[in-house]
Amino acid sequence: MKVVFNGEMTQLNTPNLREFILGKGAKEPFAVAVNGEFVPRSHCAEMVLKAGDSIDLLSPIQGG
Repeated sequence: MKVVFNGEMTQLNTPNLREFILGKGAKEPFAVAVNGEFVPRSHCAEMVLKAGDSIDLLSPIQGG
């Protein structure tokens, strides 16, 4: 099953959102949205992804 991850089509290796983003190398803190809707980190472990979903992962950057 395929999803869009940060703008690129990719194979979904697990339907669990938390497992998927950790498998992509995400390190906390991060923010995630599925199909344009913000998903609190506390809900990531409960969320099940579907084919065609669009996942955006953002990590804060420091700067001045």
